[in-house]
Amino acid sequence: MDRIRSFPLGTRVVIRYVHGDGATDALGELVALDAGSATVRTRRGDAVVALSDVLLAKEVPPPPAPRPRR
Repeated sequence: MDRIRSFPLGTRVVIRYVHGDGATDALGELVALDAGSATVRTRRGDAVVALSDVLLAKEVPPPPAPRPRR
């Protein structure tokens, strides 16, 4: 996917990719990119996504600020 290559490292992204019989998303900071894969740092850890499995990729805004405690 050529669009991913245009994102600088550190950009917050969502990548939808083929996983098993369906698709899943990786949402987080783009931390690495090479000829065959992209690594997204998510809340659950790093997700390494093969570029050949990517269905969609886009930049997303920063997460909302935490809500104040009641």
